[in-house]
Amino acid sequence: MPRTIDIPHICKPLLPLAWLYSAGVWVRNQLFDRRILPVEEFSIPVISVGNLTVGGTGKTPMIEYLIELISPHRRVAVLSRGYRRKSKGFVVATAQTTALDIGDEPYQIHCKYNNLMVAVDSNRRRGIKQLLTLSTPPEVILLDDAHQHRYVLPSLSIVLCDYNRPIYADLPLPAGRLREPHSGLRRAHIVVLTKTPHALTQQEIAEEAKLLHISHQELYAAHIEYQQLHHITDASRHDIASTIAHRPVILFTGIANPMPMMQYIERYTSHITCMTYPDHHDFSTNELNELSQRAQREDAVIITTEKDAARLNHIKLPEEVAKHCYILPMKTAIQPTSQAIDFDNLILQKIGINQ
Repeated sequence: MPRTIDIPHICKPLLPLAWLYSAGVWVRNQLFDRRILPVEEFSIPVISVGNLTVGGTGKTPMIEYLIELISPHRRVAVLSRGYRRKSKGFVVATAQTTALDIGDEPYQIHCKYNNLMVAVDSNRRRGIKQLLTLSTPPEVILLDDAHQHRYVLPSLSIVLCDYNRPIYADLPLPAGRLREPHSGLRRAHIVVLTKTPHALTQQEIAEEAKLLHISHQELYAAHIEYQQLHHITDASRHDIASTIAHRPVILFTGIANPMPMMQYIERYTSHITCMTYPDHHDFSTNELNELSQRAQREDAVIITTEKDAARLNHIKLPEEVAKHCYILPMKTAIQPTSQAIDFDNLILQKIGINQ
């Protein structure tokens, strides 16, 4: 299958600013490397999941993968920054928590895993220390989007790279979407190529490792597996083929890259209208009314993501939206199976479990 590289955001006239940005990042990293800025380790396993780019690389599905892998063996907590939440400081999710309190992605995880500790704090050191003071503290902490948060030294660092938007073809901010230069991969223990369209051969993985200048890191490939549709109001499950048969679909999202989701839906219908907004977008009443009118006019099925549903949860939805809106959940899957077994064993060994 031919390789598709999608880097539409490159703006080479901004390269001088990108060089200045890169210089600032290099100085910051040097201050941490030389321990001029403080770095703290903790007594329990801390696993960081992050990336080198701005935009979606599949961090939340990877966090969920780790939750399902580790939670049968250890008490797990997820600690996130809580991007665009309305609260301040350290917050632990409770039954009364909404996406406004902790952010859409942590709220998605909180709803999906009821008995899991989910907390947010922009100061990760403080957040970890607060979690460890709880009456039943976690035994493993998953740090969401923390590769650049260098005040904490993780026990294991996992960095995700979008296979279709490779970092070696990208540029630093603001000319591209790199948060830091490619050398940031050196701090990773594991690198995962996400959103691969097919199972990569060993030769393809070796070629990617060479392009990424990976030496000691473990490199894995992962793809997205979409699940059955969930109705947004009653969580009933539905087969996508029968649900959207002979009906148009409106894809309603506020995520970084809706393209993989759209390509998946195109397997079942060519009648797709996209209403897409920026990542973490707060949907307005006018936008929801427009969605409702369009769905009613076209007799369309509305499909959205789990993350978008987390933001819609605290909004009174128009009747037409509530009636015809479905969530399309996704999971990340390491491929092939032999590599998935190696990946799982590596993670479990890091937290003291030998399989």
